Amino acid sequence: MKRQAFCVHGHFYQPPRENPFTGQIPQEAGAAPFKNWNEKILDQCYRPNALEGNFGRISFDIGPTLAAWMEKAHPDVLEMIVQQERAVYAEYGIGNGMAQSYNHTILPLSTREDKVTQVKWGIADFVSRFGHEPQGMWAPETAIDNETLEVFAECGITYTILAPWQVKTKTDFDVSKPYWVELPGDKRIVVFFYGSGVSSKVSFDPHATMNADGFVNNELLPFFPENSRRERYYLIASDGELYGHHQPLRDKFLEWLTTGALEHINLENIFPALWLKQYPPEKSIKIRDNTSWSCHHGVKRWASECECAEHGEWKAPLRRAFNRIAEIVDTEMQTALDPYGWDLLAFRNEYASVLTQQDTPAALLERLLQKKVAPEEETKLIKLMSSQYERQRMFTSCGWFFGDFDRLEAQNDILYAARAVDLLEQATEKSYRQQVSKYLSKAESWNSGLKASTVFNKLFKSK
Repeated sequence: MKRQAFCVHGHFYQPPRENPFTGQIPQEAGAAPFKNWNEKILDQCYRPNALEGNFGRISFDIGPTLAAWMEKAHPDVLEMIVQQERAVYAEYGIGNGMAQSYNHTILPLSTREDKVTQVKWGIADFVSRFGHEPQGMWAPETAIDNETLEVFAECGITYTILAPWQVKTKTDFDVSKPYWVELPGDKRIVVFFYGSGVSSKVSFDPHATMNADGFVNNELLPFFPENSRRERYYLIASDGELYGHHQPLRDKFLEWLTTGALEHINLENIFPALWLKQYPPEKSIKIRDNTSWSCHHGVKRWASECECAEHGEWKAPLRRAFNRIAEIVDTEMQTALDPYGWDLLAFRNEYASVLTQQDTPAALLERLLQKKVAPEEETKLIKLMSSQYERQRMFTSCGWFFGDFDRLEAQNDILYAARAVDLLEQATEKSYRQQVSKYLSKAESWNSGLKASTVFNKLFKSK
C-alpha cells in the first residue's frame, strides 16, 4: 500500500484590540470574567494546546498581531509554541509553521505595493520568532489572486493552502495532491487544497469531533481506499480557535487525534512542507482570482454588498475613503524621502525591523539614511513611519466581515485610520481632518445611521 497521510492546519489569529492612541486594550464586557477576548481565548485555546504539545504535531500559522500581544501578555505560552515548532525544524530541517501576512488584510483588494509590504512584514515576524525562513504562507481568509501568488513566490514562499472551490481548472483535480500554479517570469508556487467536507464538519459539526478514534474511522479512513496504488494526502483546515474556544475540549480531541488515535492504523500525520519535500507536484492548475474560504462570492464580503453579510452598503464608500487616506499618507512620506533618494516601498518594507524589535525607529533611520539626521527631522520621519503602519492596519479584514458598520470591529478600523491621520498631521504640520471626514461621511450604518465620519471626528474631539 502506498503512503497515506493527513494533517490538521490551524489558522490562529485575533485582530489587534488595543486603542492606537493609548496602546491599551479596553475592557471587553463580552469576554467576562476575562478582561478581553484575547485573554479568554488564550485561557481556553492557546495555552491548553501549547501545554498538550499540539503545535508540534499540526500545521499552523499564527497572526503577527496575536503573537505580538502574546509576547507581552503571556510570553510563556508563546515560548512553548515557538519551541515546539523549532523542535520540528531541528528534526526534519523543515518547519510545520507557516507565516501569515502581517495585518490580516484581504490581499486581492490591496495594491501590489501593499501586498509586498504585508508579505515581507509577515515573513520578518515569522523569522524573528521561529528562527528560520518560512516555506509556507497563509493568505488571510485564504483570499487569493494570481498577483498575490506572484508576490509570495518573489518573496521566497514555496506553498500556500486554499479551498478546493478556489480552483479554476477542475479537469482531473484531486484534493489529495498538491499542485503547481505557474506564474509570470518562470516562477511557480505550490498550492495544497484542504478537504472541504471533513474541514466543514470539524468547524461546524461538534458531534463529528466528540471522539478522535471515531473521527478517524468515520471521517478520515473513508478517504483512503484499502490497497491504494498511489500516495494520498488529506488536509483539514479550520480556525485554530476552534480547538478549545469555539468548541470546548477540542484541544484534547486534537491531542489524541495526532497521537493515540493513529497507533494501530496505516495512516500518518505529516505536515505539508514535509509531504512536499517527499512528493512534489506532478501537475499544474489555475486558481480563480479574487476568491476566499469564507465568501462564496469571491471577496465581495470585504469590499461591497454581499449575500454573506447583508447591509454592506457602507463597505464600498469606506474602502474608497481608506484608499484616499492611504494615497495621502503615501504621498507625504514619499515627499519626505525624496531628498534622501529612498523609494517609499523599499523604505516601508524595512520597517519590519522595528516591528520585530530588531531596531528602534531612530536606529533604523540612521541605518537606512547612513547618517544621523537633525532631531526635528528624525521626529518627523518616525511619525511618518508610524502613520504608515496605522494606514496598513486600517485595512484589517475583521472590520469588513460583518453586515453592519455599527460594530466594534469596523469602528476599530476607523481608530487606525484616525491615528494614521493624527500622526501624519503631527509630522507635516498640515491639517487633513476635514478632508478625510468628508470622505468618510459616505459610509454609514443601515441600522443606526452612525456615520464613519462621526466616529472619526469624535476621536479627535476626545483627544
